[in-house]
Amino acid sequence: MAGIAVPDRRPLARRVLERWPAVAGAGVAVLSASTGDGAAPVLVAAGFVYLGAAALRRRTAAWPLFWASFVLIAAARFVPGLDAVWSLLAVAAVLAVAGLLGGAARPVTGLPVQAAALLVVGAAAVAAASASPQVAALLVAAGLFGHAGWDLWHHRTGRVVSRSLAEFCGVLDALLAVLVLWVTFG
Repeated sequence: MAGIAVPDRRPLARRVLERWPAVAGAGVAVLSASTGDGAAPVLVAAGFVYLGAAALRRRTAAWPLFWASFVLIAAARFVPGLDAVWSLLAVAAVLAVAGLLGGAARPVTGLPVQAAALLVVGAAAVAAASASPQVAALLVAAGLFGHAGWDLWHHRTGRVVSRSLAEFCGVLDALLAVLVLWVTFG
């Protein structure tokens, strides 16, 4: 009986718990959007986490790197002169050099591709800092939508980061992009 949908009879709470990365990503997106300037650092953090996991050659490093980026973004709110975007890019550069010295240049789909992706999203975030609010919103939202696609590809292939991180980041990126556009142009 192909083609007949069977209703999911599991309790709602269990189904939500199984999708915890998506639920958490939505929550972080809403919190980031509510801060007003939280989207550009989140965009760079997304690239940072992937680059770091590739540099360390450990998919399991993605969640600790996420928490490190979270702490750095939070610290930038309280430490005068500390810029979250530039700090994340600086730490990413250190991780990239360490990864190259440690032999992470192969496979090419690892560190080299992740470094290129971080350059693209980092450039968008840096350009947004000096642009008008409308242009900045478009740059950051485009970067977030692009990274959401990146997350989807990594979730499907199981490469570079854990699937739970890719799911979390995909929901975070896509929803935050929508919220940035809505707050700016809505």
